[in-house]
Parts: sequence; structure tokens; C-alpha cells
Amino acid sequence: MPVDPYILLLLGTVGLAALFPASGTAADVASGASTAAIAFLFFLYGARLSTREALDGLKHWRLHGTVLICTFVAFPLLGLAARGLEPALLTHDLYLGLLFLTLVPSTIQSSIAFTSIARGNVPAAICAGSFSSLAGIVVTPLLAALLLGGSGGFSADALVRIVLQLLVPFLAGQLLRPWIGAFITRHRKVLGYVDRGSILLVVYTAFSEGMVQGIWSQVSAVRLAELLLVEALLLAAMLLLTWYGSKALRFGREDRIAIQFAGSKKSLASGLPMAGVLFGAHASLAVLPLMLFHQMQLMVCAVIARRRARDPEAGGRTGPDERAGTGGTTGPGGTAGPPGGAARATETLRSTGARVSSAPSTAR
Repeated sequence: MPVDPYILLLLGTVGLAALFPASGTAADVASGASTAAIAFLFFLYGARLSTREALDGLKHWRLHGTVLICTFVAFPLLGLAARGLEPALLTHDLYLGLLFLTLVPSTIQSSIAFTSIARGNVPAAICAGSFSSLAGIVVTPLLAALLLGGSGGFSADALVRIVLQLLVPFLAGQLLRPWIGAFITRHRKVLGYVDRGSILLVVYTAFSEGMVQGIWSQVSAVRLAELLLVEALLLAAMLLLTWYGSKALRFGREDRIAIQFAGSKKSLASGLPMAGVLFGAHASLAVLPLMLFHQMQLMVCAVIARRRARDPEAGGRTGPDERAGTGGTTGPGGTAGPPGGAARATETLRSTGARVSSAPSTAR
């Protein structure tokens, strides 16, 4: 699978920060612009989130609870277990970045796209990803305060910054959704560029601060290779846990697919702004593990999704959107997804910006 173009843009932004880091007055301007961009980004998240689909998804609470446990319990436990790899394989800063990536919420768009490709429960993936992103606005900072403590520049003030920069704009977006929701839907493509541009600005600001402080002298090519190895093991562990754990819990095949893709992935779009708020000047090394893990999960999950689609168990079945037209998706285990028909599932996929038939967007 080729590298996603947006990952290339992210890497190009890192290179730009390495060659031309913002310092002095320029750094203050970049920091202020980054803060405003983060707030606007979460305002848009709040304005886009449809409460109708979220309420429908509550009917499938076992599946969503399983995804949340994988995302905010199993992942962090593995992150804590990786502490034993410091300093043999990971420096302290890289370990903090690895631990942070285990705390961020799941993706939305790529989880939906891969679930659809693999003929899984698409409405359940929509709701699971939305619930995870919503919960992450509160849960991720709390877990960071608990597990990271005073490390990596994190402080109690970060919780206040989270409320002001992330939660307040998000709630404002939700409150204004009845008036601006239609406008945002009509212009979702243009606003998608705003999303990505905001994240690129956050990355540039974080890595500029790292360059000014000489933080890159702590990372070598060998350390990066070791980090990739650790992240590959982390991803493999979560893929196995979500697939076989959901089988032990007696979920049907379609639900297991949704659980695997929503429960084993981490959101770059949510994680980067949060890292900028939580870590400040230390954000550059904090986001590096997340950037690498994100591209790795896309490549691996694309292969898995195609293999699931060719699985003999999926033979002769209609796609998830067509099954939704019967009143809800039902797996072999008898667990039902949210009702609403093909039109609702398709509308929701479009509202999230997911590209079902092609590679998913990296921005989620």
C-alpha cells in the first residue's frame, strides 16, 4: 500500500520545521495561530457530530463498550507495560510519546472505511468511532494526568487548557449545530482542508519548538527503528486482542470486524492537537510515535480488510449498507446494529467524510 499523501505532507512539515524553525517573535505568532487553529478544529468537530446516529448507536451498547475498553483500558495497559523497554529500546521522551498514543481516541473515517471493505457492521463502526472521539476529549486528558503526571511538560494547568481549547469549542459547535450544520455539510470538502491545514500548523509549531530546544539530538536512526518495532508489536497485540477477544464475547463476524478496526486504531487528528495542548514545548517527540503508528495502522489494516472481504464466511453476503435496508445489520451471533436503512448509513458515511471504496483519509 503506498504512503498516504497526507503523511507525506506531515513529513514535509517536519522537514520545514527542521530547516526553518520558528523562533522569537515568529514562534509567538505561530504558537498563537496554532492555539486558535486547535480551538477552531474542535469547534468543527462539535458542529459535525450528529447526535441522531449516536443515540441510535446506544442500542448496541455491548459493542461500543468493548471498543471503549480496548481504546482506553487495554491500550494504556500495554503502554504501561512498555515502560520496561526504557531505556534499552526507548528513550524517556519516546516512551512518553508511545504512552500518549495509547491514550488518544480511535479513528472515525478509516474505521468506517475498513469495516465497509471487510463487509462488517458499518453503522456500528460509525457510532463506535464517534463515541470514542467524544469520550477522548475528556478521557484522554484525565488519563494523561493520571499516567504521565508531571512528565514531558504536562501539568495540572493542561487540564484547564484542555477545557478552554478543546471542550469549550466542541460544546459550542454542538450548540450551534442546528443553525450551522447544513452549511458545514455543504462545504465539508473546503472545511476538510481547514482540518488538515490546522493539523499541519500544529505539527510545524511543535517541531519548531523541538528544534529550537535541540530535542532532536536525543533521537537516532537506531532509536527510530526500535520505536517502529515496538509499535508493530503493539499494533499486532491489539489486532489479535480485538479479533479473538470479541469472538470470546460471542459477537458475530460483522460486529467483530467493526470492533477490530475501531478498537485497534488511534486518531492522528485528535491526538496531534491534544499533544500540542498537553505537552507544549515537548510536543515534538510526543507526537512522533503517533505519526508513525498512524501510517502503520493504515497499511496493516488495509491488508486485513481486503483479506476479510475474501474470507469464505463473507461469501454470498450483501454489503453492510444493503443489509441495513432490512432494518439493521445482524451478524451470525444475532447482535444487531443500529436500524435506519441504507439511506441513513450512506448519509452518515458522507457526513463523516469517509471514503468507503478507497483508502481512508489520514485525518481521522
